[in-house]
Amino acid sequence: MTDVTWEVLNIIGTIAFAISGAFIALEAKYDILGVYILGFTTAFGGGLIRNLVIGIPVQNIWMQSTLFKFAFLTITIVLILPSIWGGLWKKSIVFFDAIGLAAFAIQGANYAVSMEVPIIAVVLAAIMTGTGGGILRDLFAGRKPMIFYSEVYALWAAIAGLIIGLDWIRGPYVVIILFISIVVLRILSAYFNWNLPHYFNLKKERE
Repeated sequence: MTDVTWEVLNIIGTIAFAISGAFIALEAKYDILGVYILGFTTAFGGGLIRNLVIGIPVQNIWMQSTLFKFAFLTITIVLILPSIWGGLWKKSIVFFDAIGLAAFAIQGANYAVSMEVPIIAVVLAAIMTGTGGGILRDLFAGRKPMIFYSEVYALWAAIAGLIIGLDWIRGPYVVIILFISIVVLRILSAYFNWNLPHYFNLKKERE
């Protein structure tokens, strides 16, 4: 992956998840500080968890000053234009969440590959980077984390990690195709309510 592609994915994922976190905070009627905290947590939580999982120094998160500026500006715009975000844009929260999931899953997998870790760690890094911010966001907002129940949420991140871990991605154009595919699959799974089997469903089938 080129440096330009890497930075673009970082920026896209940060902006998308900052919006997602700010939306949830506004829905929960948090004050201004709460909106900023939840926005930043969603934007950077996945990278923090990934670093812990694959042994990267946690303090590396604080060396992303440009991304922090993008997140701050994004959250500020959400707060300044509540009528716009609260109307049509609010209905697009799944879209922004899908963008963040795709961008960070790919970025996390590539980060793990650069560390020359086993493929299972690459897949785990993709899942944690793509969904970690959402997990922390939902926990802080008192919601059930989507990764545990919603529309095969983490599966798309795992698939991205597997594809990258197997070295099937060559060139920025293929990265773009993978990114778009994950976004589309995430949106489709939310729209059509695709889910992995639940324990109680399996139990009911056996009875």
